[in-house]
Amino acid sequence: FIQMLRSAKKRDVLQLLRRAPEEMLPFVVEAAVAAQSVASLAALSDFLDFGKEPKSLLEKFLYAAAFSPRPSAELLRLVLDKLDGKRLAPEVWETGVIAVGSLVGKLCQQKLCGLQQEVERGVETILTGLRGAEEEPEVVVYLLALGNAGLPETIPTLLDYAEEGPTAVVTAAISALRRFPARNISSKVKRAMRRIFHGKRKSYEKTCRLAAAEMLLDNEPSPMDVLNILLATNELETETATFLLLKVQNSLR
Repeated sequence: FIQMLRSAKKRDVLQLLRRAPEEMLPFVVEAAVAAQSVASLAALSDFLDFGKEPKSLLEKFLYAAAFSPRPSAELLRLVLDKLDGKRLAPEVWETGVIAVGSLVGKLCQQKLCGLQQEVERGVETILTGLRGAEEEPEVVVYLLALGNAGLPETIPTLLDYAEEGPTAVVTAAISALRRFPARNISSKVKRAMRRIFHGKRKSYEKTCRLAAAEMLLDNEPSPMDVLNILLATNELETETATFLLLKVQNSLR
């Protein structure tokens, strides 16, 4: 079916989308995304009205885009265009922002960073949204999108939120940082994780401290890091201390 869509003209794909039975429509949308031909994406652009379509169908489209193994710049442009300047249901907006991060990350893995305007636009969309976000849940969504994008130049931004934000924001920022490969986890990142775990700047919730400790233990920990984490388990709750001890034992094995 996808092969057929790849060779179809825009008007044929559009007619198929408009005539598909309601229960089949999500499948056709997903297949059109997978086809990623100029015609299928143009047909999706004409067909999908983010102001009218049911949330379930829009989320299906965004999930299909986010999980596309080798997305095109045109697919990212389509997602950005559909999100741009529209009043969306919270679930659709959230899925859309995270999908943009995923698409940016996969396009950069294809060595298209700096070569495609859509990638730059996607990164700017996330960063601008993050700077303007006032509500905590919004900040969390943008941080998760940055984690999906996995761009090393955004690590300083993630560190700022990791050290200064409220609990949910700190947890999301560290979660985003944990998605980077070990080569990107610099001494600066590790120093920030130590400050969070040991509460050097302020008192952090248990979940934040635990995430920071995991970050240190998962990225070539120094003997001193391991020793300090082990010593700190004396002050932690039994469950948290047990989890960290198991983590250390697994590292040793």
